[in-house]
Amino acid sequence: MNLVSTVLLALAMSTDAFAAAVGKGAALHKPQLREAIRTGLIFGSIEAITPVVGWFLGIAAARYVVAWDHWIAFTLLGLLGLRMIFAGFREPDPIESRPQSHPFWVLATTGFATSIDAMAIGVGLAFLNVNIVATAAAIGLATFTMVTLGVMVGRVLGVVVGKRAEIVGGLLLIGIGSYIPFEHLTGVA
Repeated sequence: MNLVSTVLLALAMSTDAFAAAVGKGAALHKPQLREAIRTGLIFGSIEAITPVVGWFLGIAAARYVVAWDHWIAFTLLGLLGLRMIFAGFREPDPIESRPQSHPFWVLATTGFATSIDAMAIGVGLAFLNVNIVATAAAIGLATFTMVTLGVMVGRVLGVVVGKRAEIVGGLLLIGIGSYIPFEHLTGVA
């Protein structure tokens, strides 16, 4: 795989993480660049690890990972999206406002849900002559960059949407999660 193919693959793998990051940024109260970078590091690290895991699983369990990856991502993103929507409709306490940051495990779960496609790509890469470390690093770097930007875009969206920003973020996650099996089942790419 050449450099152009690697860069295009990395960008393609980071697009769903970008959309999720916009939702995460919108749900926060004026997220700072530091929080955007933290979110980008979590997503980027997970997105860099999953193709390597997929690569190792490639020969042993390819048909199982590829057969279920879209349903796993759909379920995780759907549940996280519903959680955000319910939180957005809950009446806030007078003292309570939108958080300054998301808990690590919420970000890690979202990052994992958006990186399952990268694991499936890793499975496919196991059958090609590729440098999996360089490819995974490119995917991780692209995701870090896109997620960091996404959180800051979400900051602007959060100001526009106001206290119901979590609803918008939840709808984005459900939309991403719903598109994954649609894309898989219809062959739309």
